[in-house]
Amino acid sequence: MDVETFYDGILAAIVVPEGESAPVGAPIGLLAETEADVEEARAKAAKSGGSPAALAAEVAATVADTPATAEAPVAASSASADVADGPRRIVSTPYAKKLAKQQKVDINKVVGTGPFGRITAADVEAAAGIEITVKSAPAPVSAAPVTDAVAGSVKLAPAFVEILGASIVPFTTMQAAVSKNMIDCLSVPTFSVGYPVMTDALDALYAKVKSKGVTMTALLAKAAAMALVQHPVVNASCKDGKSFTYNSSINIAVAVAINGGLITPVLQDADKLDLYLLSEKWKELVEKARSKQLQPHEYNSGTFTLSNLGMFGVDRFDAILPPGQGAIMAVGASKPTPVADKDGYFSVKSQMLVNVTADHRIVYRADLAAFVKTFAKIVQEPDSLTL
Repeated sequence: MDVETFYDGILAAIVVPEGESAPVGAPIGLLAETEADVEEARAKAAKSGGSPAALAAEVAATVADTPATAEAPVAASSASADVADGPRRIVSTPYAKKLAKQQKVDINKVVGTGPFGRITAADVEAAAGIEITVKSAPAPVSAAPVTDAVAGSVKLAPAFVEILGASIVPFTTMQAAVSKNMIDCLSVPTFSVGYPVMTDALDALYAKVKSKGVTMTALLAKAAAMALVQHPVVNASCKDGKSFTYNSSINIAVAVAINGGLITPVLQDADKLDLYLLSEKWKELVEKARSKQLQPHEYNSGTFTLSNLGMFGVDRFDAILPPGQGAIMAVGASKPTPVADKDGYFSVKSQMLVNVTADHRIVYRADLAAFVKTFAKIVQEPDSLTL
């Protein structure tokens, strides 16, 4: 995603090349204020050997060596000049602007404490009178030194047998994030409930609205959202192992495969959007996902996830519950299936299997069974989806 810089200047040196990673807060490039400063910045980057950590240390040392008394008059005169010349230029973080709007704080009257007077979220919170709790960092635990004798006596066996001719490909940033989330999922106790859903009526509705830009994903997301309205516990989450979080919004995250990974764009307030607006929003999210332009709130604010593999002809599958959510629905393909009615007569109807996996700490079996039954009724009588 794009990140805005709050400083003007010339990009003199790129410290972290495209495709590589660096610790949060580490320099990724050096800006020069004028053409004359470009060579100095490049020399500084070359001296650090291209290491963000080394460059950060060098920049910190440079700042520490600069006398504070020499900067004070400059800052004072600059401030005076700003007042004399007219209104000062407001420099703030995007989150600070958003927070100021939410708290109804005039950002022009907030005094910034960030670099070069930049207004941060903490400044806005202080102006709004929000109490800020600062958690002290735990003391670092020093590891006991390993003596040469111990190190020599311990021989670690390889975790896996190396296969001749195999090539090792490191995770991309997205794959690493997916891997971490999957590991986090293992700590959540889950269970699954499967349910057959007749789709003849839904297929007929889809045939009518497809020409208007409505996708099957939008139909399923809308049906899930409407069912969640009646079963809020399935839209809840457990984040601390001690309490429920009943989410006020129904945000349907939908799994999308993109080149080199998987992401879940979020249809926010899906229960409140009509079917056609929901479809337009979904198309926009898919386009942004494939061009890697999704903003964080567009992929990390889901309260319930929908995963559909029906387009691949998959009958049934189990989905892994994302961390921080209460349930995820796996949808299989709709296929002609012999079905017996209550009198024992057989007929062929289109049927798809849905399998919902839930966090058993907050969602119990009867809750989930009632939810999928409601979802099935909405799909089998889909007129309410277009209201």
